[in-house]
Amino acid sequence: MSLSSILCADAVACAIKDCQAPDSFCPKKFFQVCGLAKKSPQDVKKVFGILDNDGSGYIEEEELKFFLQRFCPTARALSDKETKEFLNAADDDSDGRIGVDEFQAMVLS
Repeated sequence: MSLSSILCADAVACAIKDCQAPDSFCPKKFFQVCGLAKKSPQDVKKVFGILDNDGSGYIEEEELKFFLQRFCPTARALSDKETKEFLNAADDDSDGRIGVDEFQAMVLS
């Protein structure tokens, strides 16, 4: 399963372009622009599985750093500030990682 089977390549390219400047990444806006926010809960779970690089069932801080690169290999890495803000915005139970339900809640809210 690849992200291109779920999301339109043009929409992903627009979302990546929109946050190419350092410290300009906003997860909510990214999910809107790339079209993920309009997908079904099942598709959001599939995307989570792709982003969970180590298959742990969670997206940890180190995986978040390379979040954009999972959508486009040439995209920039998130800054430490962006990574922490993303984690804090989605990590509802404060365990230092994002579970599938937390990810889905953030994307679809």
